[in-house]
Amino acid sequence: IFEYDLKKIIALSTLSQLGMMMFSISLGLYELAFFHLLTHALFKALLFLCAGILIHGAGNTQDIRSFGGLSLNFPLVTVCMNLANLSLCGVPFLAGFYSKDLIVELACQYSWGIFVLLMMFICFSLTVLYSVRLTYLSFVGPYGGGTSISVCESDYSLVGPVVILSFTSLVSGPILSWLNFPAPVLIFLPVFLKWGALFF
Repeated sequence: IFEYDLKKIIALSTLSQLGMMMFSISLGLYELAFFHLLTHALFKALLFLCAGILIHGAGNTQDIRSFGGLSLNFPLVTVCMNLANLSLCGVPFLAGFYSKDLIVELACQYSWGIFVLLMMFICFSLTVLYSVRLTYLSFVGPYGGGTSISVCESDYSLVGPVVILSFTSLVSGPILSWLNFPAPVLIFLPVFLKWGALFF
């Protein structure tokens, strides 16, 4: 949450998602942990590619304090990186939603106690917090004084894989869900738990 190195923020968010997979394994949901591993690999690869383009275009600096306002110079990378961030946060109908929401709902269905559920929801809210912070400081916030060149977006060898991975971040969730779980899962939850994941 307090890190300013762009690559470290993305790498540390990988650790939080690995914690999510370990949490799923601790509940005995091995297939869901593997499912989250697959979806996470796609949007995290997109995050790292977008970060590489930003670092290359911002004069080889990784400090997000020297970014700010990059959405004007990198509109396509901004859209793709925000798509990956939203998928990381588990926004509905993106790739991360299908795996994270299923883990949350099945964890809520098992009676693990209020402490475990509260810790799980706090961890999810921290993921949203550092993702929003990264987006604000990089694209929306005030200009940090670093140099930026938008010529990177005209290089198709850089932008091509980013566009392809953005498409997979949109459609891989339901496709992998249908392939991994051919039978539907029926989950019964109280309304406040059902909306809890989206609220946090």
